[in-house]
Amino acid sequence: MLARSEAGISQPLQIVAEVTEATGAVLAEAEAADQAARAAAEVNRRSLAAGMFLRVRLNRLAAAADQAIAAARAEDFARMRHHLRRFDALTSAMWTVQDAVYDPRPARRRDPRVARPLRSDRRSA
Repeated sequence: MLARSEAGISQPLQIVAEVTEATGAVLAEAEAADQAARAAAEVNRRSLAAGMFLRVRLNRLAAAADQAIAAARAEDFARMRHHLRRFDALTSAMWTVQDAVYDPRPARRRDPRVARPLRSDRRSA
């Protein structure tokens, strides 16, 4: 949601403030969730590697936020939208990875070698 004046014209400074606030809130939440998940995880190679991987993702997310803010300051709203879409995609990808690595529930995977039983239709004539 972008700020608009009463005449419906975007206010660049207000847009910069809103983009900064929104991306900052997402980054803070992602950072806090990452720290909590790593603190709760067992220390092993997988956790350490996943932690580094998520740190890189957080850095990319922060860079996308900075680029969106810079574009808003330059009043390049097409570029700002591009960076915000990228920010959104990176956020979704990061949550997906974080859930896969730190979610305490075991993943349910089907073994492709195990055949599923066929359903038979038994109808009385």
